Amino acid sequence: MNSRLKGFGWSLFALVLIYGATAHLPAGAQVAGGTISGTVVDSSGRVIPGAQISITNVDTGVSRSAATNEEGLYTAPNLLPGSYDLKFSAPGFKTEVRSGIVLTVGAAAVLDLTMQVGTAIETLQVTGEVPDVQLASSDISAVVNATTVRELPLNGRSWTDLAELHPGVNAIQTQPTFAAGTDRGNRGFGQQLTISGARPQQNNYRLDGVSLNDYANGAPGSVLGGNLGVDAIQEFSVLTSNYSAEYGKTSGGVVNAITRSGTNQFHGSVYEFLRNSALDARNYFDGDKIPPFKRNQFGGAVGGPIIKNHTFFFADYEGIRQSKGISSFTTVPSAAARAGQLCSILPSTICPMGRLSGMETLDHSPSPASRWLTKTSSPPA
Repeated sequence: MNSRLKGFGWSLFALVLIYGATAHLPAGAQVAGGTISGTVVDSSGRVIPGAQISITNVDTGVSRSAATNEEGLYTAPNLLPGSYDLKFSAPGFKTEVRSGIVLTVGAAAVLDLTMQVGTAIETLQVTGEVPDVQLASSDISAVVNATTVRELPLNGRSWTDLAELHPGVNAIQTQPTFAAGTDRGNRGFGQQLTISGARPQQNNYRLDGVSLNDYANGAPGSVLGGNLGVDAIQEFSVLTSNYSAEYGKTSGGVVNAITRSGTNQFHGSVYEFLRNSALDARNYFDGDKIPPFKRNQFGGAVGGPIIKNHTFFFADYEGIRQSKGISSFTTVPSAAARAGQLCSILPSTICPMGRLSGMETLDHSPSPASRWLTKTSSPPA
């Protein structure tokens, strides 16, 4: 009985894992993947229908196939960012290869080709990148590539801080949170950004095509505040305006990120970042001793092939341990107040600061014809 339950548990876990890995693929590819398209013609400018195009990812070896239609047009959507080799072939024409075509996250690259008459065994190879000018999209955007993400120093290692490198993007340091009336200050739930003047709550953060928004605080990381470390991000783009309707759900900007994936080669890293008060300078508000501060960020990442050219894995872990003291101003009772002498802080109408005097009166009438009146007073003190 126990073995059956154990087997059922593992089967259920496997199903959940497979579902979680594939449930968002169609929706995510629309905005996380890139597209290569173009027109294939001969030397006279006439279109070539039925030309075959093989598109191969250099890092993974995974290939996609496409063909031109009656108008000589081809398109290959939902391609992962990376470097690609394209092979064009058609009966009666030389085989042509275009190498080193770099595709970024969400990009729409246009690669037109003029094929030369010849035999299929003749191959013409050209190496070069697609021009950076966007011919298939009118959005205003910029890409933070993998080298920038991993090499630039970041205080706290939050990759969204790199969005500030682009025009129209600024960080908001002091805007209060809207979450349950609790002010977390600068939270640590991700940097608040204003893109093209929009409020942080109007931005849309996407990771592998899935929305990852903390709408209460206007930052990435969902309501739980979870956000991946730098080593898990391959690259991301910042769309400031005029982007297509496929992103939707927002009137601000879009930060569109994609995670790293495994390749045909094993690769990994281990890291530890240390910051503490022994390395900090004293600021204006600090006293004789700098407030204690200790931060340790540590983790590692590893990826590689499971089945070469077909199946890959990538895993990342990042931990943070932080404790700190904060310098601030506050009001404390004086020595006199602690001794119960409050006249120095109370208004004079409540606590007069002049001399003190007293008076007592006794009025007694034993009969209608007599009256005793006695008054006493104390001299001023």
